[in-house]
Amino acid sequence: MGNELLSEMGTEIIIPVCAVIGIAFSLLQWLLVSFVKLSPDKSSNGKKEPLIEAEEGGNDHSVIIRCADIQNAISEGATSFLFTEYQYVGVFMVAFAILIFLFLGSVEGFSTKSRPCTYDASRMCKPALATAVFSTISFLLGVVTSVVSGFLGMKIATYANARTTLEARKGVGKAFIVAFRSGAVMGFLLAANGLLVLYITINLFKLYYGDDWEGLFESITGYGLGGSSMALFGRVGGGIYTKAADVGADLVGKVERNIPEDDPRNPAVIADNVGDNVGDIAGMGSDLFGSYAESSCAALVVASISSFGISHDFTAMCYPLLISSMGILVCLITTLFATDFFEVRNVKEIQPTLKNQLIISTVMMTFGIAVVSWIALPVTFTIFIFGQQKEVQNWQLFLCVCVGLLAGLLIGFVTEYYTSNAYSPVQDVADACRTGAATNVIFGLALGYKSAIIPIFAIAFSIFVSFSFAAMYGIAVAALGMLSTIATGLAIDAYGPISDNAGGIAEMAGMSHRIRERTDALDAAGNTTAAIGKGFAIGSAALVSLALFGAFVSRAEIEVVDVLTPKVFIGLLVGAMLPYWFSAMTMKSVGSAALKMVEEVRRQFNTIPGLMEGTTKPDYATCVKISTDASIREMIPPGALVMLTPLVVGIFFGVETLSGVLAGALVSGVQIAISASNTGGAWDNAKKYIEAGVSEHARTLGPKGSDAHKAAVIGDTVGDPLKDTSGPSLNILIKLMAVESLVFAPFFATHGGLLFKMF
Repeated sequence: MGNELLSEMGTEIIIPVCAVIGIAFSLLQWLLVSFVKLSPDKSSNGKKEPLIEAEEGGNDHSVIIRCADIQNAISEGATSFLFTEYQYVGVFMVAFAILIFLFLGSVEGFSTKSRPCTYDASRMCKPALATAVFSTISFLLGVVTSVVSGFLGMKIATYANARTTLEARKGVGKAFIVAFRSGAVMGFLLAANGLLVLYITINLFKLYYGDDWEGLFESITGYGLGGSSMALFGRVGGGIYTKAADVGADLVGKVERNIPEDDPRNPAVIADNVGDNVGDIAGMGSDLFGSYAESSCAALVVASISSFGISHDFTAMCYPLLISSMGILVCLITTLFATDFFEVRNVKEIQPTLKNQLIISTVMMTFGIAVVSWIALPVTFTIFIFGQQKEVQNWQLFLCVCVGLLAGLLIGFVTEYYTSNAYSPVQDVADACRTGAATNVIFGLALGYKSAIIPIFAIAFSIFVSFSFAAMYGIAVAALGMLSTIATGLAIDAYGPISDNAGGIAEMAGMSHRIRERTDALDAAGNTTAAIGKGFAIGSAALVSLALFGAFVSRAEIEVVDVLTPKVFIGLLVGAMLPYWFSAMTMKSVGSAALKMVEEVRRQFNTIPGLMEGTTKPDYATCVKISTDASIREMIPPGALVMLTPLVVGIFFGVETLSGVLAGALVSGVQIAISASNTGGAWDNAKKYIEAGVSEHARTLGPKGSDAHKAAVIGDTVGDPLKDTSGPSLNILIKLMAVESLVFAPFFATHGGLLFKMF
């Protein structure tokens, strides 16, 4: 035991209780959303339903029925795709789990004898075979938790989209609350489930490992690997699905046929709305769960070889989990500010309300971290890193977490500035549409590159401060600080696709123009919050990857990473190239799938009589099948590239070259991810700026169908795969390669570098 205030028993109670509170709160939000009915209430005895007492007037039950039918079509399409995706990826994951067991078990020749500990040869630790078995189990647990996170997110999103549409009849405030509550369901379920499963896994593994913290947390890293492996395929597969449908629907529908977005005559419209749920919701949920799992695992691994592990100090060891527990409570109170304490009354209040969620959660979390640091940490403790000891005080670790938290907030604000149409960068991009698509593309690319400057400085500053205070443990908890408000971040992130779907349902159900204006206002704010969410994910990925990189270097017993050594430098070059190779594969996959979608949509418009007149329904199912088949087929090569690269490099070139690959991929991938995500977000909102026509400047560029608007649609179409496929997937690339290298580090250190051993 250390000299902290919180006892081990208190820790054992607080963490699961906070997780259960998070789950209970999410279920409460789901219950409140369910009060909006999607079927006419036949028991009302002629009384007008509260739902229909809308500004538009009228008790039109047929509108509810149409909305319910559209919602069912979207939900069935999304569920069908995810089941198909999980079946294919499941086979890959089982095969990879077998690889983990075989590679790690062979480190000591599948011996069951205890071995000297890596960091303290005077102590005996559990055999390598135990690490192989438990790493495999934790990997599969991470996969399953990631699948559940994505699937539940998709279910609540498809449950809430039509309800948001119907509430928009009462006003924008009512619709906002339904969309935001639904996002909160996903946010709290994911944060609480991730924490609870990780905590239970640690306690079950502890029954075998006892005081062998080093072996326990080395096995736990498999949890992060499983989460990110599933997230990679979810992001890439979902991204290809949604963007193939989106590009096909926009190019033919809006540019060629001059029909509105989400017009029911467009054959790709259902596939487009399904894509929002499988890409932006399920893929994003798995992605942020992976970030949370990896940041927790990185912090736990570094802590296990500190004075916490040596003195068997369970409370201090669980500091990362206590931060996440405090985050759930803080986010719960923060959510009430948007849904209960204050009401959104008009369109102008939407964006500030969402922005205030970030500010309120950050301010409250700062005080929360201070409390956790005070009660859970000894006044001083020792961190062991790169063969050296560093004495750290609890207030220094508190500052490390705060630096990560504030860096995340800064990245969020910068992302908002560069992607929101309320500010000059996006308005300049919209203005460039006057002279056509080419100048729009040029301005958008320049915006994306420029938007990377401040986030990179913020990440660099947080790395320097965190490392100065607490070495690699400081960086790991800084990443955790950035993700400590993950429940709120996910709530405002998931809110966007739900609002987007709500607008699509309003258009397809033939609801009034005023309803569509309200859902468009919700969607425009959602676009910016989605970009902010991607900024958080990328920033945290950089910190997590660096922490995992440090843990890998220590575990592989590399004394120094010298870039002047040819082995390291060639790895650096190859690693910096990988994000470009990966982006090329994902972009081309979207392009190939979109090409087939465009051809199919054109074929239906040209060959189905009465389609443009609205007297005949299009064949939605064929477009859904094109997106499904393309995404399942095309997601395998990029996924294999990321997951096989560390294995190939580690086995054939050794741990020094692999360290160079990881560093190169981190440095290159972060820049590309930020610029790609922000470029795509800016092009999307430049298009919406012209369509909304809320300012004199915007009205001179519009209306819909004008040359400037068509140029903006082309820019938006080019940006779609950047912001929703390649950009978000890159942060998984840099994290996944780092955590995979850490898991396989014992094998690489023992048997790796075959080619160099031959010469």
